[in-house]
Amino acid sequence: MQYREYDPKRDRDAVHRIWREAGWLEKGKEELADMHLTCGRLLVAEVGGQAECLVSSAPGVMRYVEEDLAFAGCTGVATGRVARKQGLAKRLLARLIAADAADGALVVGLGMFEQGFYDRVGYGTGGYEHSLSFDPSTLRVDRRARPPRRLGAEDAELVHACRLARLRGHGGLNFHATAMTAPEVRWSEKAFGLGYCDGPSGELTHHVWITVDDIESGPYRVAWMAYRDYGQLLELLALVKSLGDQVRLVTMQEPQGIQLQDLLDRPFKHRQITEKSKFESRARAEAYWQMRICDVAKCLAETHLRGEEARFNLRLSDPIAELLGEELSWRGVGGEYVVTLGPSSGAEVGRDPGLSTLTASVNAFTRLWLGVRPATGLAVTDELSGPPALLEELDWLLRLPDPKPDWDY
Repeated sequence: MQYREYDPKRDRDAVHRIWREAGWLEKGKEELADMHLTCGRLLVAEVGGQAECLVSSAPGVMRYVEEDLAFAGCTGVATGRVARKQGLAKRLLARLIAADAADGALVVGLGMFEQGFYDRVGYGTGGYEHSLSFDPSTLRVDRRARPPRRLGAEDAELVHACRLARLRGHGGLNFHATAMTAPEVRWSEKAFGLGYCDGPSGELTHHVWITVDDIESGPYRVAWMAYRDYGQLLELLALVKSLGDQVRLVTMQEPQGIQLQDLLDRPFKHRQITEKSKFESRARAEAYWQMRICDVAKCLAETHLRGEEARFNLRLSDPIAELLGEELSWRGVGGEYVVTLGPSSGAEVGRDPGLSTLTASVNAFTRLWLGVRPATGLAVTDELSGPPALLEELDWLLRLPDPKPDWDY
């Protein structure tokens, strides 16, 4: 198999074919799909002289507590029908990760189609994302929304800038390229945005982007919200509530730090009344994103925790190593480290015989470091083990907010 960078003149038609066979590309949307190919890195694998597998990534940053770390998000993994079950996607993705890591990405991530496949290249599953479907008129928001500005496809740059300036919490992502927003706002003629230009220079400060099944009565889906403070969030929710005279159901993802059920009127009653209907009120939890560390020392150098300091040996395994060719400079993060976690953290290659040892895969250690699950829980369900006293110490030290990327890609 030949692995190489994407060549638009040579590979465009083949990539469109791959996407159609995957069900990702509708007729007439080719130019919009091509925008995604301008966001960052693209690699293809050839079979019979034609591209039959494509992987792509886009650069950005991830918020870790209060620090921004260099991040690369995998925006697509697709294989043509004639090349399935050949190991192409797994090996090509490993090379994509290696290239992004060599260029400075400290963390990489993706949205998974199923749990298990991407574990093979070191990804660990993120936390649950809660989405709620409800009658917008049942929102208990004690304020009226001002008349908003309509936002459309022509406002893509304005919308992207607003997303970049939004309030981000632990785990929050930003992607640099405007093309990470532009195709989304142009994909559907039914989609629309509403927002407010309250910035000192008239810039868009907060907005909501909505996709639609049935324009008249819904369901509607909030694709994303962007706001700089919680007052702006409440105004956007009031805006959503204002749609309730006509729209019967809205689905949205729960904002970080907010329990959306607190703002719904009689949620259990409405769930029972609407059960099994087109406009069923419900709550859903899914863990659909994954991340992995690509540089242990640099990630931990940006880790500042509250509490006492913990020191331990880390024996880290990384499944990606066996998938990479010898010619690649980045070989994964497997090895032995002496780790310090606390207000000032770090990792050095080596081992201290006087310290306890934590044994983990990069998948599980990434989940621990992000605060997805505590050490004692990961020791039950994932590839992580150590003395009980060390696991309990890590439970107390890594008490972090739930990581929320807040940007699907």
